[in-house]
Amino acid sequence: MEVVLVTGGAGYVGSVVAEELVRQGYRVVVFDNLQQGHRQAVVVGTEFVQGDVCNVADVEAVFQKFPIDAVIHMAAETVVEYSISDPARYFRTNVVGGVNLLDVMLKYGVFKIVFSSSAAVYGEPESVPIEESHRTVPVNAYGESKLLFERILAWYGCAYGLKHISFRYFNAAGATELLGEDHRPETHLIPNILKVALHRNGTVSIFGTDYPTKDGTCVRDYVHVVDIAQAHVLALKKMGSLRGSVYNLGSGTGFTVLEVVRAAEEVVGEKIPVKLCPRRAGDPAVLVASWQRARGGLGWKPQFFELTKIVEDAWRWLKDHPYGYE
Repeated sequence: MEVVLVTGGAGYVGSVVAEELVRQGYRVVVFDNLQQGHRQAVVVGTEFVQGDVCNVADVEAVFQKFPIDAVIHMAAETVVEYSISDPARYFRTNVVGGVNLLDVMLKYGVFKIVFSSSAAVYGEPESVPIEESHRTVPVNAYGESKLLFERILAWYGCAYGLKHISFRYFNAAGATELLGEDHRPETHLIPNILKVALHRNGTVSIFGTDYPTKDGTCVRDYVHVVDIAQAHVLALKKMGSLRGSVYNLGSGTGFTVLEVVRAAEEVVGEKIPVKLCPRRAGDPAVLVASWQRARGGLGWKPQFFELTKIVEDAWRWLKDHPYGYE
């Protein structure tokens, strides 16, 4: 049985990836410092180690204890807004912590890694849908840190034979029966809309109503978290033939902010109040992924194209967990 280490496996996407790995028969070790992850999100059937990628001793202890065969690296600082005010924190965790992990991997003879990157590496899009060949000019330290680590992986591949695949996520959304989205603070649109329906928040803030889109609000691409998890398992299975590849994970379809609000209203069965606000600096009008490379190379295809299905799954989980994992 192949043993897979999932760093950040107590987080939103990481926990669902761990769940999918267990379902498909892998032995899974979850490594998380629980700064943003949750102990309650660690999947039954996995083995949990609390530790930090910034601490080499913590990382090495995992490889000493378990016969790791491959790594899915998802541990990261992720709140984009904070990366502007405190970039050091992002480069320390997302770059230095990542290099710590790579060096320990090589020391213990582990040469396979799947990396959770981000659509933030592209910056302001020049064309949509965004293909992997699009220029990469990040507009914040978060995107820059992800891009730097992608480049580090490429150099480690050339020098040491490391096999690596990077996934550039667009907007992960939705939930499984047991696992959902619980960020502190919550910055993602769908859970924030649904928290208004639960009367935890008063209104949904919409930043910008004068974009060149069908209703003046930003367009974004939402991909179900289960589809993202399945892509990671496919990457492990096809690692030998896909070394060094970068793939977008999106749906290829964009929805405006107001369309997402309307979909949520349809799901919850009530009107959701909104607050119209000025644009935020750095918010592109449209961010939509091309996922054709993932289809051709991995045989991956999103199963959840319907926005209402994504919102329904998120709503079901949030109703069962109105205060998240607390």
